[in-house]
Amino acid sequence: MKPDSVEQLAVDTIRMLAVDGVQKANSGHPGMPMGMADCVFVLWNRFLRFNPKDPNWPDRDRFILSAGHGSMLLYAMLHLSGYEVTLEDLRQFRQWESRTPGHPEYGCLPGVETSTGPLGQGFANGVGMALASRMAAARFNREGLEPVRHRVFAVVSDGDLMEGISSEAASVAGHLRLGNLVYLYDDNHITIEGKTDLAFSENVAARFEALGWHTAKTDGHDRKAIESAIAAGIAETGRPSLILARTRIGFGSPGKQDTSEVHGAPLGPDEVAATRRNIGWESDAPFFVPQPVRDLFETRVRSLKPEYDAWQARFREWQTRFPDLAGLWKDMADRRIPKDLEKILISGLTGKTAATRIHGYKVIQKAAEAMPGWVGGSADLTPSTKTGIDGSASISADRFEGRNVHFGIREHAMGGILNGMALYGGFIPYGSTFLVFSDYMRPSIRLASIMGIQVVYLFTHDSIFVGEDGPTHQPIEHVAALRSIPGLTVFRPADGLETAMAYAYAIRKQDGPTAICLTRQNVPELTAVRTAELSDVQKGGYVLVKEKGKKPDVILIGTGSEVSVALDCGTRLAESGVDSRVVSMPCVSVFQKQLQAYRDSVLPEDGTPVAVVEAGIGMGWRDITESPLLFVGMNRFGASAPAEVLADKFGFNGNAMAQKVTAWLKGLRKTTGR
Repeated sequence: MKPDSVEQLAVDTIRMLAVDGVQKANSGHPGMPMGMADCVFVLWNRFLRFNPKDPNWPDRDRFILSAGHGSMLLYAMLHLSGYEVTLEDLRQFRQWESRTPGHPEYGCLPGVETSTGPLGQGFANGVGMALASRMAAARFNREGLEPVRHRVFAVVSDGDLMEGISSEAASVAGHLRLGNLVYLYDDNHITIEGKTDLAFSENVAARFEALGWHTAKTDGHDRKAIESAIAAGIAETGRPSLILARTRIGFGSPGKQDTSEVHGAPLGPDEVAATRRNIGWESDAPFFVPQPVRDLFETRVRSLKPEYDAWQARFREWQTRFPDLAGLWKDMADRRIPKDLEKILISGLTGKTAATRIHGYKVIQKAAEAMPGWVGGSADLTPSTKTGIDGSASISADRFEGRNVHFGIREHAMGGILNGMALYGGFIPYGSTFLVFSDYMRPSIRLASIMGIQVVYLFTHDSIFVGEDGPTHQPIEHVAALRSIPGLTVFRPADGLETAMAYAYAIRKQDGPTAICLTRQNVPELTAVRTAELSDVQKGGYVLVKEKGKKPDVILIGTGSEVSVALDCGTRLAESGVDSRVVSMPCVSVFQKQLQAYRDSVLPEDGTPVAVVEAGIGMGWRDITESPLLFVGMNRFGASAPAEVLADKFGFNGNAMAQKVTAWLKGLRKTTGR
């Protein structure tokens, strides 16, 4: 069989595997895989460097299917390319406990670099991977021995490019001149509602050129033209590349090609049969892979093996010649954590009264000394969030050795880029902004939780006590909203020691993201009143001040800056004969995961009334106890005024809380007779 004929057969195999998978599941998106089969075949068969026997090879090229709805395209390529992905996996597409879910999910299959589906996220993840690659190359490549030489490729769609996160991330990539980034744009002119010109008429090439990208246009079904375009993108090392591939969605389907009908629904039995006839498919059996196609892909895999072996040899030579760098490589790859991390982080504290963002700044410096992979930055707010690493350079297009990343005023992109950096490996990335702007990052935070990857979010200005900026900048519902994301650990520390312990927890937690919410205003140090072991902070909640008698009349719980309100309330209640226990609860979810015996020692389920104070909404607090509960917080947006005025007007002081608790307890006694 002629090479061109075998290649055409391979491309048609990719198409039909996607068609068959979607048809069997009676659910999915066949149109994009059918349209992009030529482009992806050329990429994988000519350019992509990978080893299916070592899918986590550090110098592999990364491939991202940002248009994750076309997941059968990726699954077909992984199967054909020799990854541990079977035909049975393809047959189980979109089924319960399948390894081939409806959209690619990180961890389900080897070769899936990130979870995609929410459009634009994969685009931003790729920018994060390309940035991390450049940063790794700057650290490790030396004198002709370069263990980091790979690129990041992705397939993106109209939907990806319409979402705002892609514009933000593309701007970052263009500014940093990430020439190791090559994206294939599936320009098929079709969306769910119909043709793209219903809502999308911009000049995509001009936009990306203005953002500093190299662009090229190609016929997405002319494999020689595709090859030339990808080669040109790879050759352009000073700019990221976008290849606009004009494709036909549902290519080969005589009744549904070029229609929105083929975007997100099975072809149907009759159209499947018509498609087989139209492309001259030689078998009516679903999931059929001709032997010449298997041979072609096996040849490609074999051709890549010498390059893989050569890299391994160079890597061993590099390790010998640069043992210090080899040690750093291992430390970063393993995300090595000092055993005495908590002690190290605490050593940076001054013990003085300060805002927890200031304490956080001190802790960050110690974390940077202890953790070589600790890198990050802010969305143009480092002077306010206090999250810069002293003595380290800023990342720029000409300098990637530093550890301070300037994301610009692009929270949405920052979230997606952080995910890409975490997925790349070696780095523990953090990003900071004001808590109220965490809304811009929520989709990325949610995906970090779904993937179980280590990203640290440092959210400052965490309550109405932002003050004069007013309700637009005062987070009310944001802590509760973050706590509602499964898998996201949310800390709201009350002082310097709690801040250091929160950072230590975030660094140790390698199976998911952590958000640390920090104050703008000063908060008192609690050392003088803390009766618990400091390690109890990392249990999420602990008894800060014990009751005087055998059993408290009321348990007062505070978080963050409101712990001091609970303390003052307890003092005032004592003056009227009410014995209280004061609990600091910096992290609700961590507390709820503790053994029942420990939880009972802090918050017994014996009917003791519980009063919670937090300068936000009360959503979620009812879940911590079955005992009577009073929540002292916010049920409206804030106001523009100095922080101390807001505390007085909204009742966030010991006297106001004591009055509320006293009245509430009196009412409970009348109701229960206690």
